[in-house]
Amino acid sequence: MIKTGKWMMTLVLLILVLSACGNNGNASNASNTGNAETGVGAPAAAESETTEMTTLKVASLIQPMTDILELIKPQLKEEGINLEIVVLSDNIQPNDALANKEVDANFFQHVPWMEEYNKNKNANLVPVQPVYHAVYGAYSKRYKSMEELPDGATIVIANDATNGGRSLDMLDKAGVIKLKEGVGIHATVGDIVENSHNYKFEEVDLLMLARMLDDADLVLMTPAYASPLGLTPKKDALLTETVESAFAITLVARQDNQDSEPIQKLAKAISSPEVKKFLEDNYNEIALPAF
Repeated sequence: MIKTGKWMMTLVLLILVLSACGNNGNASNASNTGNAETGVGAPAAAESETTEMTTLKVASLIQPMTDILELIKPQLKEEGINLEIVVLSDNIQPNDALANKEVDANFFQHVPWMEEYNKNKNANLVPVQPVYHAVYGAYSKRYKSMEELPDGATIVIANDATNGGRSLDMLDKAGVIKLKEGVGIHATVGDIVENSHNYKFEEVDLLMLARMLDDADLVLMTPAYASPLGLTPKKDALLTETVESAFAITLVARQDNQDSEPIQKLAKAISSPEVKKFLEDNYNEIALPAF
């Protein structure tokens, strides 16, 4: 009887121990899986929702455009946008990429250039936010002022409709030549009605402008091409364009996405006080804020 009692007590203790182990395991499982009703113990799903990012691809070309985009990257990240900068190599690719929906926006051009692209390619690109004026200048290695420019001097301008017209309009406003009434920035060399110094005009591709400085008497170009030569509008140009021009470098999108939340967040960031100060501190001679 005594042996049987001891055996029964041992059996009861064993059952209690196994029961306790089972309860501990269940408690551990409950802690790991969480309560389906309260969500306690399941933070992973909620965290995933709050950190979901939207990727925004923006095509650009050179400084200070790319610098500005890098500057606003952290701000946009805080707002749930991963800004991917796509650096391309010429003035056509960024618009082609945008029109073909390979990128969401681009930042490299002025509105007249965009409008010319739309007309030629039947595209629907739209301006979203002007950012800065890349001041056009007239440069010479041979002369220090427009007064020194001799009769018959060769003046080189861009051969595309927008920048060629821009150059002629600048010369017209400075009294160097006179254009047909009303043509403005849409002028061509054929619209010159007065050229008292018999200046000769040579039209070349944008990418050739800087190279022409050694051969021509005067070259009209943006800071994008003058800066690599160590030239700035404020210090070196014989003539400069005013900030009232229609040629501010602008953030551009498509009609189908211009009002989307990511594009609007980008527009706000790219015209922020931080960007304005950045331009004033680092590019005050070549890029004047347009907002």
